[in-house]
Parts: sequence; C-alpha cells; structure tokens
Amino acid sequence: MENHLTVNVVTPDGIVYDHHAVIVVAKTPAGEIGILANHAPIIVPLVIDEVRVKRTDSDTHVDWIAVNGGIMEVRDNLVTILADSAERERDIDVPRAQRAKQRAEKMIQEAKEMKDIDGLKRAEVMLHRALNRIKVSQHR
Repeated sequence: MENHLTVNVVTPDGIVYDHHAVIVVAKTPAGEIGILANHAPIIVPLVIDEVRVKRTDSDTHVDWIAVNGGIMEVRDNLVTILADSAERERDIDVPRAQRAKQRAEKMIQEAKEMKDIDGLKRAEVMLHRALNRIKVSQHR
C-alpha cells in the first residue's frame, strides 16, 4: 500500500499544482474533507475556499491553494482538483486581489441600490473569491 498521494490542481489554463502529499484538506458544501493515502474513490464538489496540502518532502511545510469551486476526484492515490481558477499562495497578486475586493464591494452596494438580485449574487461571489485569495496569500 502506498503511503502518499499525488495531488494535481488543474484549471482551463493548465496545471497549477503537482506534488506528492501526505494529506489534502479541501472544503465541500458539507464541510471540510481530509484525504489520506489509500482513500476510497470519491468525487465531491468544492466551494470557494483554500485547499491545504501537506507535502511528503517536509514534516512542517504546507502548500495553500486558493480554489474557486470545482470538483475533486480521488482514485488510486491520485487527487485531481478541477477548478475554474486556482492560485498557489506564492502566486497571488495581493494588490490585485484587494482591488478586486473593492470592486466587488462597490458592485454589491450598487446592486442593492438598484435591487438587482442577479447582480448582487454575482458581486457576492466576486467578493468571496477576492477574500479567499487574500486569506490564502497570508500563509506565505
């Protein structure tokens, strides 16, 4: 039996992350899920949140990835996360994420004033994504 996982995070732009891991922790609509080696096959949806990967090459190093939803498939010690977008903590442009947060907050205010329910929902998702990127960037 293997004692590690291979973790891939893939977006439409390509592979964002590819490493061996001891454990992967991600957030689903039902809450957090931790995946260890030899986990039963599973496919689960992911919500906008951070993914934590404890790598095999260090007892203390954890990689943090901002994932904007998607799905996670686990099979034969391979964890594949398919997401619309994802960024490692080291790749996040914090000023850009802060500007996105400010834009989303402005859009939320405007949508509330206009009673634009769809616009409000879109702006809230934009804000959630920006806040997630900012949160993950703080793990550097």
